[in-house]
Amino acid sequence: MATHTASLFTITTGSSDPIYRQLIEQVRRLIAAAVLKPGDVLPSVRDVAVTLAVNPMTVSKAYNMMETEGLLSRARGVGMLVAQSKLQEGRENLLRPTLERAAAEARQLELDNETVLNLFKKILGENK
Repeated sequence: MATHTASLFTITTGSSDPIYRQLIEQVRRLIAAAVLKPGDVLPSVRDVAVTLAVNPMTVSKAYNMMETEGLLSRARGVGMLVAQSKLQEGRENLLRPTLERAAAEARQLELDNETVLNLFKKILGENK
């Protein structure tokens, strides 16, 4: 069980994504990349808010949403922990929006499934 500091997070002030969404997305990606592992302790709401110079309620909202989503769990006296989750499922959820956009474009171009799958397999093989 590792304890992480608030410097784990960054925010982009000019982004169209709200700060709480940026934090949620960062945690998802850190979990998928195995930087954050099940049982790891996240920095406190106060530490994150001070480090990023944001309202503590914003960080609290992000943490609560991630707890509801099952990414984090609350441990009395310890703080927020990375929940025991399926790493593969997290990775698939990160890739899904990109594939949905590609599928929509393939439908617009009226390409059949076999052609699209063959192209995707070819692209996957090119980067080995």
